[in-house]
This record gives sequence, structure tokens and C-alpha cells, in this order.
Amino acid sequence: MTGPLIPMNIIPEAWNNVIALLIGIGFGFTLEASGFSSSRKIMGTFFGYDFVVLRVFFTAALTAMTGIIYFDFMGWMDASMLYINPFYVSPAIIGGLVMGAGFALGGFCPGTSFCGIAIGKIDAMVFAGGLFVGIFFFSEAYSLFESLYNSGNMGDALIFDMLGMSKAVFAFLLIMAAIGMFYGATFIEKLVKKVEY
Repeated sequence: MTGPLIPMNIIPEAWNNVIALLIGIGFGFTLEASGFSSSRKIMGTFFGYDFVVLRVFFTAALTAMTGIIYFDFMGWMDASMLYINPFYVSPAIIGGLVMGAGFALGGFCPGTSFCGIAIGKIDAMVFAGGLFVGIFFFSEAYSLFESLYNSGNMGDALIFDMLGMSKAVFAFLLIMAAIGMFYGATFIEKLVKKVEY
């Protein structure tokens, strides 16, 4: 069995930051090539005229999920060695609402804002500046939010376990739902373009 490369000592841990840097550069290049350095791309999702963000990120998530399941099934990796972030229910919901509001107001997510900074976009610089201000205030006021921040810990909860189904069935249903969403997004885009013209 191979599995995650560093935990299995296939490559040394010293390569961890190098690999992270290379993946980060590749990710940033892909974001820019996809046009995600423009706030219009993310705003397109909220206004219904451009769902490329939904398509790209959902496709990436589905590809990663399918790859992990397939590699684990074939014995090419041990999925149980992968780290899963603990799931904190209330903080996840509140964080999602705050981050979603930030997307809608600023037209960027943290990743796309830095992509915009790399090509000199002033609105991306302002957005990222607000990001650091928010981090500063949260860290200074952490004691006020600590109980909420650590509430509802469900550990490394997995959706298919919570729903009582196998991961293969869950993956299939999620892929079918994604295909339905993609068709729905295309329908909405055409509808919005008809209204505009």
C-alpha cells in the first residue's frame, strides 16, 4: 500500500512546504487562467449570470472525492491516514454565513483576492486588507468567542456515516446532484441573459 506520501515516509517531511508552495502556485495560476481574479466571476453566481465558480469548484471537489474513494478501493492509498478537520456545528454555520456575506459584498474569496493582488487589482487589495483587519479583531476578541468557537464538536464526522450509507452510494448521489445543479445553473444563466436582452 502506498497512501499519503509523507506519513508513509515515501518522501521526507522536509518536502512538505516545498510541495505546498508548488501546489499553491499551480492553484493560483489555475484561478487566474479561469478568470477568478475578477470579482465579476464570483458576483456572477449571486446574480445568476455566470456559474463558472460553482462548476469549477464543485468539479474539483467531486474529482478529489472520486479519486480518494477509487485509490482507497484499489489499495493504492490508505484513506484512513488522511487528516479530517473536526466538525464544529454552530461555528461552521456562522462562519459560512459570514464568509458568504463577504463573498457577496466584496466579490472575492480569500484565495481569489490574493490572485487579484498578484495582478495589481486595487479592489482585491482592499478586500484582503479587510481580511487581515478581521483576523486581527477576532484574535484580539477571541476570549469573547471561545465558547462558541469550540461548541458543537462532532469530531471527524463524515456525511455518509451521518446519513447511514456507504461512501460509494453517497458519492454516486452527490455526482448525480451535481449534474442536476450544472443543468439548473445553465438554465438560470440562459434565463438571466434573456431578461437582460
